[in-house]
Amino acid sequence: MASVREPSSPVGSPPPPKRAKLDVSHEPLEAPEEIRHEEHKVKIKSKKSRPKRPNIEPYSHEDVLWHDVKDVLGSHIVDTATTQDKDWESPLSFGTVLELTVSGLTSTGDSISVHSTSERSWAVIVPFALPGEKIRTKIYRSSRLHSFGDLLEVLEPNTTMRDSSLIRCKYFGDCAGCQHQMIPYATQLALKEEIVRKAFRNFSGLPNASVPAPLATMPSPQQYNYRTKITPHFDAPPSNRTRRGRRTKIPKRRILAGSSESGLTRWAGGMCWTLRTVQSQPQFLMPPLAQHESKSAGNNIHTYKRGATLLLRDSFEPRSPPGGEDAAKAQNERISIAKCKDDQGIEHVCITDSKAVVHERVGEFEFTFPAGQFFQNNNSVLKCLTDYVRDAILHPIPSENGDIGQPPTHLVDTYCGSGLFSITLSPHFEVIAGIEISADSIAFAQQNAHLNNISASKCTFRVGTASSIFASVGNGEFPPERTAVVIDPPRKGCDEPFIEQLVAFRPATLVYVSCNVHTQARDIGSILRKTQDAGEGHQYHIESIRGFDLFPQTAHVESVAVLRLY
Repeated sequence: MASVREPSSPVGSPPPPKRAKLDVSHEPLEAPEEIRHEEHKVKIKSKKSRPKRPNIEPYSHEDVLWHDVKDVLGSHIVDTATTQDKDWESPLSFGTVLELTVSGLTSTGDSISVHSTSERSWAVIVPFALPGEKIRTKIYRSSRLHSFGDLLEVLEPNTTMRDSSLIRCKYFGDCAGCQHQMIPYATQLALKEEIVRKAFRNFSGLPNASVPAPLATMPSPQQYNYRTKITPHFDAPPSNRTRRGRRTKIPKRRILAGSSESGLTRWAGGMCWTLRTVQSQPQFLMPPLAQHESKSAGNNIHTYKRGATLLLRDSFEPRSPPGGEDAAKAQNERISIAKCKDDQGIEHVCITDSKAVVHERVGEFEFTFPAGQFFQNNNSVLKCLTDYVRDAILHPIPSENGDIGQPPTHLVDTYCGSGLFSITLSPHFEVIAGIEISADSIAFAQQNAHLNNISASKCTFRVGTASSIFASVGNGEFPPERTAVVIDPPRKGCDEPFIEQLVAFRPATLVYVSCNVHTQARDIGSILRKTQDAGEGHQYHIESIRGFDLFPQTAHVESVAVLRLY
């Protein structure tokens, strides 16, 4: 509401009387005793109050790292520091440079060392260093009983694990996308096997006897150039960033000095990288990426207020696009105009619109889905993954009397997305149901079943809710003793209502495919505990656990666990 000005005095009217000046004493006024007492209490309270500490989300990156910190320091040091209220008092200040000997690797891919003095021990996390190496690091941040440092120098390398000739990307060490390019691939697979083992030890809550040793990690056929989707991010140039609500514009020619024909480069004080030769992306994405960066982002970067995240997703071009030539033309307007052929002569295009439709092959099957929707990012390993799940389900299991039990004939694919497991496993089951809470995903799954000539009488896709996801299959249509269930949830894993419904349904075989082995361990521990008192033949047991390397050169590992009723 606008303020109203008082009318000015009429011409000729006497001036208003002057206000008397206040006699401001130079002696400070003393507050009443009760107020002084309250202020004193507040001051004392503020001195004694503990600073607010960040809450660690269970099973998050920070929680996984915290378990590694506790393991390397030992329970006695952790308990003592916590009891003495010194677990947040870092002995290492910002900018401290020190030499350390690396103790091991964390499940997040960084090295972990112990800095010890006569008074206490403290963990230090440093990227790109390997066990046994002597390193020099500079501290930049501290957390509970551990600090983080940048790697300044490797003083004594681990010559068994470190082979710098293996590094193929010139951004390795600056870009955080990969951690292990200097490690031989066989060693990377062994490290990921250990990550799976630690995840079940730290997060399942199960006794060691209930958890079989993880099988050897399944390798990726491609260790470089395997990503079918990349989302490079860039910050706005300094001229476009606001300060106190003001924007200072500089000529466009000065902004474009920060770009090049090969793409975006690093701004002074910013983090805009040229990604043309990042070695994790497939070769056929490189020309479209360079073109998209230079023509789109480079020419229009002055229009971005805060930067942006680009989408570049590989897709093969369909032989006969639905809708004919007009539809094909409209589709081409939403993708990069550059096209490339792979080693098999299949023409690929680069999708840049999150709503455009991607076409992808897994073995003999074809899939379509929106570019912005989740789909596995390493196509080279997907057939290995789906074949492994198929063989795990159909693997013959001898009964107590020695007879070979019949394999499941029915399949329920939960968190089915656009139908990856339902469709690739369809030749081996009589009846299949894919369940997903996203109606959009279900629509594409139904389209993919039709695309692969799978009849609707054999394979159906159903929208389920979190509270009743098994309601549509628990009506006798899927006999539990003849049914296998595939679980492929997002990183957060399964919620408690889902697990309760799953245990109530009690299918003969469970295959849990996970992109987060730590929440997988938690969920499997819960499933086993909920059935441990159910009696013989009604208890779930872990038959096998195996890591899958969908992201070579990184510390990330996915996992497939097989559970059966015994």
